[in-house]
Amino acid sequence: MEAFMTVPEVRRTVQAYVGAWNEPDEARRRWLFEQSWTEDGTYTDPSVHIEGREALVRHSRKFAERWPGAEIVLTSGVDQHHRMVCFSWRVVAPDGRTLREGIDFGELAEDGRLQRVVGFFGPLPKPG
Repeated sequence: MEAFMTVPEVRRTVQAYVGAWNEPDEARRRWLFEQSWTEDGTYTDPSVHIEGREALVRHSRKFAERWPGAEIVLTSGVDQHHRMVCFSWRVVAPDGRTLREGIDFGELAEDGRLQRVVGFFGPLPKPG
């Protein structure tokens, strides 16, 4: 890891990013994304490619509408080297069911905020 950010700082960035997805209040969600995400950041998962923070705010609203009351929880610590991060997560319904699980790989900008996240859904496939 480059010395520009400490392990706790990187962890706080990822926690703010995940917290934004879980935040029901749009103004607070936007603020959390401002703290953790660059203005021109990109987000890609199997269902979507998004460019820019405002587009991510709009997309996160769709997540809340699709799964009301669901929450993203980290299922791993944040692994990191250089400006790259990796963490696993799952979406948990209010009744405790797992709705989706996955892993995100991210790249940090020089200011320490995420500038790119690529997410994968589900467990990794078996070899062969």
